[in-house]
Amino acid sequence: MGGVLGRAALPGLLRGPRAPGPCLLARSNSGGSSWTRERTLVAVKPDGVQRRLVGDVIQRFERRGFKLVGMKMLQVWEGPNVVCSSRTMIGHTDSAEAAPGTIRGDFSVHISRNIIHASDSVEGARREIQLWFQSSELVDWADENHHSSIYAA
Repeated sequence: MGGVLGRAALPGLLRGPRAPGPCLLARSNSGGSSWTRERTLVAVKPDGVQRRLVGDVIQRFERRGFKLVGMKMLQVWEGPNVVCSSRTMIGHTDSAEAAPGTIRGDFSVHISRNIIHASDSVEGARREIQLWFQSSELVDWADENHHSSIYAA
């Protein structure tokens, strides 16, 4: 699916001005550590690559506790509520409205150069991930020695 037709969608993914939509956080009622497996596609846009911000973006997702499970010049992150959380971490599409501490608030210079794209919904993430990644290109690795608050201890 990542052929010519899929790659033709990249300009639309990278350009959009879309503000992050409201997110509903899903919580487990059982009190256990189960969570819905969720993935999101993140793309550092050309202006972010040119400004050498890829490492900063990756570092923020890693510090948040998400698992990098696929990467080309795009990344697929996995974790509970990763779609909503990543949109919050990234900030408003318009850099003038992006809060300090968000990726766009800290690094974006203009709405047309806002350095990053992330899926806006779980369904959108599934569609975008399928455009760019074969299932064999995504890894499923255990966090046995990782003691993040979002994973079971």
